[in-house]
Amino acid sequence: MEIKLLGALDYKKVESLLEEKITNEKEREDLLQAIKEIEIARRSEIVSSAGRLSRAAGTVLDIVGLSESKTLEQNINFANRVIGMGHDSISDHDYCVFAIKDVSPIVEQTIIEERFASFTIKSRREADFSQVGFYVPDFRDENGNILPNNEKLKEEYKEHMQMLFQTYITLKDMNIPIEDARFILPYCYHSNILMGMDAHSVKNLIVKLTKTKYRNITELREFGEKLYEIVQEQMPYIVPEIDKVKIEEIDSSEEYINQTVPKELHRVEDKTKLLSSSSKNIDDTILISAIMRRYHYDRNHAEKVYQEACKQNPNFKKELMKKIAFESDGLELTQVNFQFETALSLAILTHLTRHRTHDIITPDFVPNLDITNYKTPPKIASKQEALEIYNDVYALNKTVYDHFKENGVREEDLVYFTLSGTLTNVLTNMDGKTLKHILGLRECTKAQWETRQMANAMHQGVKELPGTEAFETILGPTCVTQGICNEGKECCGRVYTLQKKKNETK
Repeated sequence: MEIKLLGALDYKKVESLLEEKITNEKEREDLLQAIKEIEIARRSEIVSSAGRLSRAAGTVLDIVGLSESKTLEQNINFANRVIGMGHDSISDHDYCVFAIKDVSPIVEQTIIEERFASFTIKSRREADFSQVGFYVPDFRDENGNILPNNEKLKEEYKEHMQMLFQTYITLKDMNIPIEDARFILPYCYHSNILMGMDAHSVKNLIVKLTKTKYRNITELREFGEKLYEIVQEQMPYIVPEIDKVKIEEIDSSEEYINQTVPKELHRVEDKTKLLSSSSKNIDDTILISAIMRRYHYDRNHAEKVYQEACKQNPNFKKELMKKIAFESDGLELTQVNFQFETALSLAILTHLTRHRTHDIITPDFVPNLDITNYKTPPKIASKQEALEIYNDVYALNKTVYDHFKENGVREEDLVYFTLSGTLTNVLTNMDGKTLKHILGLRECTKAQWETRQMANAMHQGVKELPGTEAFETILGPTCVTQGICNEGKECCGRVYTLQKKKNETK
């Protein structure tokens, strides 16, 4: 695992350059230290300026000048004092981009749930992952102590994981697409990520990974500790706020549920369904809000005007809906909300999680998922030999998992036996604007087949609601809703077929 803060100076390169230019070692060290302080001062000046702005006299440029006139220590102390009063938002202005090398999907999925962050991740649909390597934990008991037979277990673990990667290669050699062969990859394979987030979110993430139950997964704690090392050097003004948080390894709500709600063996059903909607009539809610926004009408008056417009023009609803969706900022679409339940394989869970404008709940990795409950890609299911290999590997993986569990390995270390095709339940709440955006991407024929199945089911669930005649016309891939395709040379050709049908109808 390696984390690098991008945008910051590479001090090793600076030091090497100074060695070429300055022969005096003391001068060189002093200059390097000054450069480091300038780098840190820049961040602290920005954050302290935000802290001073709301109350100090003068323009924003006056305040920035005031912060620049202060010493590094003064700005750090001031920023920390303001943040300590609960005004964390001043640290939103210190934005960080991290290059994250060789972490497992356990880390990936945990951090991607941070909704105020941006991520770019190496695609498992496009890139060959046969040689990426994998994470090897130390195997511990329930108390966190390394087991006496840890080294023996690690060798067995490596042998098993190498077998799984070889099976991935075998499936590829059988002409199974990479996007389907990856369903066999164990959740210890190395992922590489670019992560962008402000210092406020970095602070919260470090606390989550080092101070809560998540720290019991060693790799998550190590990731949080490496972030903390970077923060100590580059963002020292948030360090006291991290340090003062007490370690709470037990989630009290989880503990309460465990004590009061009996756990039953439950098989995840491969389904997507609409659980609830915020409005009895989706079209009316969106379109009336558009009139209220433009004319400052109250709800009652806007509704009267709306009903009259509908009488005058039978196409009013659909025409206005399309203009809101495709020729405006679409804010009115946020006035409706939909809650969905879906069961997804871990292989494509990030395809949904990565959309930051919806609220998503996914089960934690501990307690462990039922690794016998998995998704089988259709192209594997269609080849008998591939299907037998696929099912045999899942069965063998469960046997090895049970062997490690019988040896006293805690659940936090057993998570790496989870395979990418394992199914998990997901709960998500998204407004109309987010739903339109997600379906526009995920109902496209270029989208991954499982996400497309999910998107189609979401679309169907909304379509069956009352009052969605106009709203339904803006849902779906752009070739259907707008008659355009953004895939360039990779276009499937559907847009041309639809255009031809449209012309023939005319």
